[in-house]
Amino acid sequence: MFRPRYLIALQSILNKETNRFLRIWVQTLVPPAITMTLYFVIFGNLIGSQIGQIHGFSYMEFIVPGLIMMSVITNSYANVASSFFSAKFQRNVEELLVAPVPNYIIVLGFVGGGVARGVLVGLIVTILSLFFVDIRIHHLWVIVSTVLLTSAVFSLGGLINAVYAKTFDDISIVPTFVLTPLTYLGGVFYSLSLLPEFWQGVSTLNPIVYMVNAFRYGFLGHSDVSLALAYSVLIGLIVVLFAVAMYLIRRGTGLRS
Repeated sequence: MFRPRYLIALQSILNKETNRFLRIWVQTLVPPAITMTLYFVIFGNLIGSQIGQIHGFSYMEFIVPGLIMMSVITNSYANVASSFFSAKFQRNVEELLVAPVPNYIIVLGFVGGGVARGVLVGLIVTILSLFFVDIRIHHLWVIVSTVLLTSAVFSLGGLINAVYAKTFDDISIVPTFVLTPLTYLGGVFYSLSLLPEFWQGVSTLNPIVYMVNAFRYGFLGHSDVSLALAYSVLIGLIVVLFAVAMYLIRRGTGLRS
């Protein structure tokens, strides 16, 4: 049951999480902006001019949605993973666990902070992309809904990673060995139609393919996968990861001494 005082608790966690990454904006907002600018210059202008068009769009137009989504994914994940592990390491999370606040409020608070950072970084990268290409918007609702759902998915993933992490080094294992490969193989830089039939089938097992293509559809009106299937994957992942996060926190896995 949701009570008014729970809303105050949720707002408090959200404010703490938002102020946290805004206070160190040089570390949280500037690096992804610089990284994506380099992608625009190298892949968009230099390499893209030699590739030509993909599905009737310039290579730069084609990869911009994927690069924006890449920044949203990495920053949403990193924000919650680092923040929740820091709270666990400093034993601040124990205060939340003994407070008269439901576990879902704790999860929503941390995830909300990750979504806020992911969306803000995505907006910054979008503005930067305007210096390199004229962005067209085919369906604004698809853009907004996809970025929010994707950010929520990886914020939950970051929280689960933080729950299991025992050291700060453990936080980087999943992004390095799982997240980065899946992102680069998620159709950011190419269309699935360019792959052999076997690898097209393999690519459909990568959830990031659905996120990138749904987001690209919002800008260009083109997607390599069904939009309905993309939303089903996103919503399904949120439900599963939220349930896992709730289960872990309720059991106190890695949280209670």
